[in-house]
Amino acid sequence: MSEQVAPPPAPDAATPEPAVETPQAAAPQPPAQQQSAGGTQQPAEQQPAEPKADKSGAKKALGIIGAILAVVVVAGLKFGVASAIGNYFNKDETAAAKTGDCIAELPEVTGTEQEEVDGAKVVACTSADAAYNVVGRMDGQSEAQAKADTTCTQFFKEGEEGYIFSSIKPGKTGYVLCLTKKV
Repeated sequence: MSEQVAPPPAPDAATPEPAVETPQAAAPQPPAQQQSAGGTQQPAEQQPAEPKADKSGAKKALGIIGAILAVVVVAGLKFGVASAIGNYFNKDETAAAKTGDCIAELPEVTGTEQEEVDGAKVVACTSADAAYNVVGRMDGQSEAQAKADTTCTQFFKEGEEGYIFSSIKPGKTGYVLCLTKKV
């Protein structure tokens, strides 16, 4: 049997550098022991372990997002974003109503009473829910103008029973819809 043998390195060849081992996260190895001149074993010098990151990237991102969310909540409470969000979810469905549209049934009001209504909405005039015809609309009206008996008289025909629907926030202006009962 023949064996293969590598030739000896040339005398002028550079000595190869030792391979560098990367630390592995496997089970911890016991420290290497060195033997001193007296024959006793002593632990070899340990290299300091790499410092671990205090927080992972995900934890840092969550911390940043949490801080931003806290600032938004505080600003929202201070500057009224909560009311804007509330208006978005409780939006006025009659705000875009115009002459020729129809409104769903509203509570019956007798005489000159005024009643607050929630959930008024524009519906198709062919719908079974259509109860009122919008015969006129006026924007930029104050509360006093909306309560005046003459607000919608120009839109009502002689002898026709009319109704006034308004959406005006206290101290501001809004719109008035002049309605007649759908026949």
